[in-house]
Amino acid sequence: MYNYNQSPFSSPGSNPGGWEIRRGQYFNYAMPHGWQVVEDGQFAVVLSSPDNAALTIMVGNSGLPVNYNPWQFVYEKLLAMQPYELQMSQPRQAQPMAGCAIAYQWDYTYYFNGILYRGVAKCSVIYTYNICTMVMTCAASHESQWSNYASWLPQVADQVTATNGAAFGIQGIMAQNIEISQTEGQKLREYREWSERTWNEVNHQRHESIDRQNFHFRENLGNVTTWTNSYGYPTVELPTSYNYFWMNRQGQIYGTNDPSENPNVGSTQDWTRMNRYQP
Repeated sequence: MYNYNQSPFSSPGSNPGGWEIRRGQYFNYAMPHGWQVVEDGQFAVVLSSPDNAALTIMVGNSGLPVNYNPWQFVYEKLLAMQPYELQMSQPRQAQPMAGCAIAYQWDYTYYFNGILYRGVAKCSVIYTYNICTMVMTCAASHESQWSNYASWLPQVADQVTATNGAAFGIQGIMAQNIEISQTEGQKLREYREWSERTWNEVNHQRHESIDRQNFHFRENLGNVTTWTNSYGYPTVELPTSYNYFWMNRQGQIYGTNDPSENPNVGSTQDWTRMNRYQP
């Protein structure tokens, strides 16, 4: 860990005066002094430098097929930023995050708003039975400043530890027992929709509607939607694999894509349709 007694930034991208460990609801992560939190949620942690010239991203998803390609996972996450001319190097093995089995790392470049960015991305993988969880950590900056960031910023991006069983949606998948389709076509569609709706939220984090924007940012990172109910239970994030959800008095949830289906038919339980939550 860097010395907390060092002086503040001496130049853009220089080694800052250390970092602190920030404790979120789902993750503990390293926070460089003077940086700002763009997203701190169930599926992602995004940090930005004071001049918005550098950033770190941690994003993960559970329930992926065991043969899912780590390169594709990283490429889709980076592509969600709507970069221009995204280029990735050949993969190389890397030190995985704590609790993960394997990891691969790539150098990459892209243009955004006419500025060339350079960075490094890592994909760490956890295997559990017939599914896996993939976690991407990446660090990037303006290409002109990367030589200053390269020696320490990727280490900051890696300092993320899950502290909540619901991180990456693992607990939600098990508790709700809802089968989620993981076809590549569906995932590409979901990330295209996410990139269209939410990437501008990262670039305009100080906008007056940042709270509402970050809510949708968090939903789309995790491929979930938020639902309310008439029984007084808290709002719940559910997978996007179903368009309609019902809840009974015991808090059990039933998902369907058939708008005419009613679980009350032939049942002694009192099911009511859940409603999409909008902040």
